[in-house]
Formats: sequence, structure tokens, C-alpha cells
Amino acid sequence: MPRAPKILIIDDEPLMRMSISDALKEEGYEVSETASGREGVSLAKDASFDIVITDLRLPDLDGLEVLKSCKRASSETMVVLITAYGAVETAVEAMKYGAYDYITKPFRMEELLLMIRRMVRLRDLEQENILLKEQVEGRYNFSGILGKSEKMKEIFEKIKIISQTDSTVLILGESGTGKELVANAIHYNSPRKNEPFIKVSCAALPETLLEAELFGYEKGAFTGAVKQKKGRFELADKGTIFLDEIGELSPVIQVKLLRVLQEKEFDRLGGAGTISVDLRIICATQRDLRKEAAKGAFREDLFYRLNVVPLLLPPLRDRKGDIMLLSNHFLKYYAGLYNKNVTGFSAAAMELLLKHPFPGNVRELEHAVERAVVMGKGEEVQTIDLPEEMGGGDLSDCLKAIQSVHSHERLTKAIRDFEKQYILKVLEETKGNKTLAAKLLGVSRKTLWEKCKMLEIVSDARDGGAGEEGKL
Repeated sequence: MPRAPKILIIDDEPLMRMSISDALKEEGYEVSETASGREGVSLAKDASFDIVITDLRLPDLDGLEVLKSCKRASSETMVVLITAYGAVETAVEAMKYGAYDYITKPFRMEELLLMIRRMVRLRDLEQENILLKEQVEGRYNFSGILGKSEKMKEIFEKIKIISQTDSTVLILGESGTGKELVANAIHYNSPRKNEPFIKVSCAALPETLLEAELFGYEKGAFTGAVKQKKGRFELADKGTIFLDEIGELSPVIQVKLLRVLQEKEFDRLGGAGTISVDLRIICATQRDLRKEAAKGAFREDLFYRLNVVPLLLPPLRDRKGDIMLLSNHFLKYYAGLYNKNVTGFSAAAMELLLKHPFPGNVRELEHAVERAVVMGKGEEVQTIDLPEEMGGGDLSDCLKAIQSVHSHERLTKAIRDFEKQYILKVLEETKGNKTLAAKLLGVSRKTLWEKCKMLEIVSDARDGGAGEEGKL
């Protein structure tokens, strides 16, 4: 059972404050109240409130300052502003600073209670979603690799078995599929987990530098070798070495690597003695080494030495069931990193993510979600926040609307269809708040209401203001 929500009321009018407090307590909420904006800010800092209801005009502190201070104290606190009719513009402006909503005096108490109930339901759903995400990520997580698809479950099972052996592993897969993460998982779940784990990108260095980096060198071995240096194989003794992009090795280094695999020994450049090592070798490549070996571009004997335990990672397009699991994981991470209040994806954004083929795989998805968090302005990622190659960007909704129009349709119908789609999009972004939607559209609330009626747009949108009957 969720705990009773804690609500703080800040209003200098005693009758208004007491009326709201009594009504909320009857609903079972835990209520605190104060007439002072400064005291309210202090209470919000000292105690964790789920909801703060504050008057926009207070004698000692502006309601906007109260809002900003409350959001600084806790970004999860939802703030409702009580405002006079003449200050509606300021209240709308406050929503840009994180206010959940506003209510205009005079108002019906039931109207405020309905708003609070809606906020409490949202809080409970968010808490349930957080717990669910944590449970899901814990259930479908293996050493930092997320996946719930059958193909990823098979990969997890293979990692568990492989990690307990010293066999050489060849990790295959397209760029961005997580080959390095798999190498990490194998090492850190193995008996060698407390020993060195050395990583080398074989594509990052030219042949001469890579050879010196892998095998080390003696003082004077070449120009610039002013002292002895241990190579990566030597540094990985008793542990694991991960050779990424193994398909980029030159023929000379391929021969030397074959000796390490067969004999567990090598010579430093310019050295006279042989160095023996006890290590495990994990390699990765996006190339088809079998085909490379068949056409003579890669040593066949080395390929068979490396291919003791092959592990093929599936591309993201073949594990569609993992896309939203990964997306929510990245969203949570980057929202925390950039201190953004982004909690989920709109239905349209999820549809774009699920339809995209992801040639860049998980890495492309991660970068797309990071961009969406950075560029987004609301609590939900919208299609406009996603990259253009996914169908997002500024023109995506306009283009979709144009594409949906048949060439033989009359201009009046085409305009009507586009207008309807655009209004629906804005209402989705404002979570049904017609007052805010009208402001964003640059029309009056009456005009928006008339257009919704004409275009047959039905929603549970809230008007953002009170009716004329039954006011306090």
C-alpha cells in the first residue's frame, strides 16, 4: 500500500487555507499549512512533500519563487498554484518552471480535490513504474548487459558457462551490439576476476605501435625506446586480455599472436629472452573471419585457434523485445546525469523506436535516448526529440500529416486533417491542458474548444480553469 501523500498548503488567507486543509484531511491526506511563503519554502526543504499548493500572491514571497525553491529542494514535488483570474498569464508562465497545474479563484473545492486525486494517482503510478523498472532491470540484467529476449537469454547462459573456463573466446557481432560488455561479463564472472583485465583496440594503432604495445620492448630496440616497457600481454599475466577488432591485425602480428595462443610465450621487441604468461584471451570482431581466412586475408590456423568458443551477438533489429527495456534504462541514466525530469516515452515516440532498424544497434539507441533527454522539454520523450533518421525532428509530424493526405483529396479536407493532427499533438504534449494548449497554438481557449468540436476531437482534457457555477 502506498503511503498517504504529504501535502503542504501555503496561503495567507486563513479561511481559504483552513477550507482546503479540512477538505484534504477528509480525503486521508497528511496536511501541513502555513501563511508565509518563506516558512513554506523552509518546510519544503526540511520535509519531503509530494504536493505543494501555494497562492501566487503572498505578502512576503512571490509564488514563482516558492515554486522554484520547492523544485530545487525536490524535483519530484508537484506544485499547484492558486491564482486570481487576472494573473492567469503568470500562472501559465509558471508551468515552464515545473508547476504541475494552476487553479483560478474562485473555484469549486471538488475541482481542486479532483486535481489532487489525479496528481496522487500519477505519483503512485510513477512509484510503481520505478519499482517495476528496477525489478525488470534486475531480472534481465547480466553484468551490465540488458535483455529479456530469448536470444539474449541464450547469450547469458553461454556467458555463465564460458566464464568458468579458460577457453579462448571469439565474440562476433555488428558494431554497437555490446561486444566489450560481453568481454567484461566473461572476465568479471570468471576465477580470474581479481586479476588484471587488459583491453586493446587493434584498429586504433598502426602496425609498428601496436606490436610494441602488445609485446613490449627493450631499451634501444628502436629510435625513441629510451627505457624498457612491458607489453599488454605481460601486464595481463594471471588475468585476461581483450583484443577488440582482431580482424585488423597485420600478418606479422597474426604470426606472433598465434605463438602466444599455442605456447603462452613471446619475446619483447629487441629482447633476447622469452617471456611466459598465464592469461586468457578474448577477441572480438565485426568481420566474418571464416570468409577472411578463405580468401587469404586472415591466417586460417589463427582463426581456428581463436574460434574455440564463438559467441555471436544478435543485432538489435533481431531482439525488438529489448528495445523499450534498453530505452527506459538509458532514459533513467541520462535523466539523472543531466538532472532532467524525464520519466517516459509518448506512445508515438515508442512507435518510432520500435519501428527503427537500428543499424548502429544498442550504441545508436543509447545516443538517440541521450539526445532526446537533452533536447526534450517535457516529462515524456516526444517524436520531435528523436533523431530525424528515426522519423523524429522538427518536421516529422508535419511530414507524416502531408504523407497521409491523398493526392486526390480536396484542399479543405487536407487542411482539416492536418489541423486535427497538429492539435492532437499539442494536446498530447500539454497532457490535455487546453488552456496551455491554446497558448502554445496562439489561439483563445474558446477558439480551441470550437475547433475541437468541429474536428470531432474528444479527450479527457482539463480546461485549466473553473466553471461559472458552484464556486467557492
